[in-house]
Amino acid sequence: MKERIITGIIAAAVYVSFCLLGGYAYQGLILAMALIGYYEFVTMTKAAPFGAPAVIGYISVAYMLFPWTLMNLTPPLSVDHSIWIVMLLLLSITVISKNNLDIKQMALLFIGAFYIGTGFAYIAYTRQAPDGHGLYWTFVLLASIWASDIGAYFTGKALGKRKLWPSISPNKTIEGAIGGICWAIIVAIVFSLMSPTLFPLWIAVLIGVAASIVGQMGDLIQSAYKRIYGIKDSGKILPGHGGILDRCDSWLMVFPFVHILMLLPY
Repeated sequence: MKERIITGIIAAAVYVSFCLLGGYAYQGLILAMALIGYYEFVTMTKAAPFGAPAVIGYISVAYMLFPWTLMNLTPPLSVDHSIWIVMLLLLSITVISKNNLDIKQMALLFIGAFYIGTGFAYIAYTRQAPDGHGLYWTFVLLASIWASDIGAYFTGKALGKRKLWPSISPNKTIEGAIGGICWAIIVAIVFSLMSPTLFPLWIAVLIGVAASIVGQMGDLIQSAYKRIYGIKDSGKILPGHGGILDRCDSWLMVFPFVHILMLLPY
């Protein structure tokens, strides 16, 4: 626990510092996190971490995280076009390798690149919000996610009796999940009360609910595929916490979700 707390404090301090800086510094940090996360995903699937298919995945993740907006550049390919090209390249490898690298492995690498690249791209995009309040919106979402995690943990410890999804994550409880939702809503409401003209109360409630439910689903998704591969953590870069994907599993789902539902009022 001591190692976990120390790592958490250091990691949070580094992340918040880069978030406050914004611009290229923050974009660079998110790009590095995304590439490390994809490396963790590739190694977890037992694929060669620097084989041709994985390199295509790294390039696609980097493309999605490249600071096009900061540099006032228009990407040469739209996101959907680039995704299609990555799919074509990975599927072509199954033919070129004569199925030594089969479609199942290529499909996994494709999903990983899309899942990780898109999730981190939305995290970066939130900080660059066109209304000029990107730092505020980033902290709203992160605080709601963290409140859900902490609230679910302590509520589950105190009141948890009924298992939420024992075949995937045996320690999570229904009571803990409900507690996480309540705490996420409370934290989002606090942000709304601090900036009522910017962040209406009803939007705060919706974001709190979304951040908690989708965040908990992101955590369960990570647990599900780690269980398939028989591993506890996706990586070891954060002592006591695991890898980048272990820490950002909720982020990767929540940030795109709130944008897709247009819950951020900008």
